Amino acid sequence: MTPPYETILIEDIGRVGLIRFNRPKAFNALNSTMIAEIMDALEAYDRHPDIGAIVLTGNERAFAAGADIKEMASESAVSILQRDHISTFDRIMHIRKPVIAAVSGWCLGGGNELAMSCDMIVASESALFGQPEINLGVIPGAGGTQRLTRAIGKALAMEMVLNDRRLTAEEALRFGLINHVVPVERYLEEALALAQSIAERAPLALRFGKEAVNHAFESFLSDGLADERRAFYFCFASEDQKEGMQAFMEKRNPAWKGR
Repeated sequence: MTPPYETILIEDIGRVGLIRFNRPKAFNALNSTMIAEIMDALEAYDRHPDIGAIVLTGNERAFAAGADIKEMASESAVSILQRDHISTFDRIMHIRKPVIAAVSGWCLGGGNELAMSCDMIVASESALFGQPEINLGVIPGAGGTQRLTRAIGKALAMEMVLNDRRLTAEEALRFGLINHVVPVERYLEEALALAQSIAERAPLALRFGKEAVNHAFESFLSDGLADERRAFYFCFASEDQKEGMQAFMEKRNPAWKGR
């Protein structure tokens, strides 16, 4: 998979697809081209039979410092509604394979919303998370009021959205926004290791597990439990379930087939 992307770099590392943002002079600010290319690469990796998990990352200075304000400044309510770039973020919810954000440095505005759209976040000690849109006279528009509130609670989300409160990596870990904090020089290595470990699991079970957890995050508990149970039962129609349990009993590594 080597399309001529302008704003991202891609690399296959074992069973992990790595998508690296490549607008360093703009601190990886998300313009329309970059958003479209990220989504294209995500969907291509989602279809790739040899890729089991995906990592999104920027560089040590910035995951993504927000949306490209120069591109947005002249928009009107009608024009921005018609262009509707934000709806691209919704497509991330439909990526079936696990997606991990590897975050270092600035992770603000649309960058934070993009990271929160992923399934897990590994952060460096220098990472800083925030939703500073209030400083521009707007509010978060790609999930910053919704996913953030569900992750860290109403009170802290209010402070971040209404008063530009920033979270350090340690704070983000303590409040449940991210999974791990590691030294700057190891954040990408740790994210790739986590992704590789996940990619070695049973593909169908990964897909169903991801769907069930997302359902719990986005719905009433009773609906999520019913969905979880259906997915659990359906796993028993797969060859991977038979292989996984047989391998456990035989004390060997399973050979997953994805069917």
